Amino acid sequence: MVLANIVQLWQDAWPAGLTMLALGTGFAVVLLIASIKLKVTVDPKIEQVHQALPGVDCGACGFAGCAAYAKAVSADPELLGKCAPGGAETAGKIAQILNIQISSSGGLVRPIVHCRAHTDDKQFYAEYDGIMTCTAANAQPNVQACNFGCLGYGDCIRVCKFDALHIIDGLATVDYEKCTGCGACAKACPRNLIEMVGFAQENMMTVACRNRENPKTTRQMCRVGCIGCKMCEKQSDIFKIEDNLARLDYERYQPSEQAETAMSKCPTGVIVYRGKSAPTPRKSAQKPVAAKE
Repeated sequence: MVLANIVQLWQDAWPAGLTMLALGTGFAVVLLIASIKLKVTVDPKIEQVHQALPGVDCGACGFAGCAAYAKAVSADPELLGKCAPGGAETAGKIAQILNIQISSSGGLVRPIVHCRAHTDDKQFYAEYDGIMTCTAANAQPNVQACNFGCLGYGDCIRVCKFDALHIIDGLATVDYEKCTGCGACAKACPRNLIEMVGFAQENMMTVACRNRENPKTTRQMCRVGCIGCKMCEKQSDIFKIEDNLARLDYERYQPSEQAETAMSKCPTGVIVYRGKSAPTPRKSAQKPVAAKE
């Protein structure tokens, strides 16, 4: 009798059990598919940056916590150095993870082209018709009157993997929105016109010239070249004249009234800003150079 009851109970229960098994299997499959479809892929670099941070979630960086800051700085390296508890050591670790360079002051390293002469600002001796590279042109005498200025044939452009350089009216020009500071352009320039500089500010002041000729010669061959007049040096001690050329001490540069005065008094307008939001350089007070031959 007992055995019969057990058999009857089994016969009554197995359809329900089978139904529950099928439902359970179905739900498991649905959850598996959902987990695959809805999975959020985290960039490994963001995880590495997060691990490099102190993990105190203090919010001093301006973000909700270390995780939020890790995501933000990975997307925008300009935020580097915002972690006060981690300081320079943490900034250095993050820079290494993101493969970017930083200066001793903690600013991102970016290129500055030490020339601002466009085609109409330069004197040419003859039209160059050789191999259209700066390296080839630089090997020829008298391609352009200034032996220190940008040749404009784009060697720097060809080595840039980020489309961050363009030749605009004969002058290599950096797109700081795209630039990563890799330094390839500086190595490619045969005239060493491109210098990697620590941008302590979003826009850095610079002397956009490398010409070391005497003032009279410079006036004859370039409208916007430095003539070594010492006007800037008299206004601010961050400028120094060496070999007829003004140089700016980037390590000491901070925005100041004296520096702005030096810029405004420069007769050729060779002192300019470079950076993401740099203002358009003012026009030179010098007369245009002689017509091209």
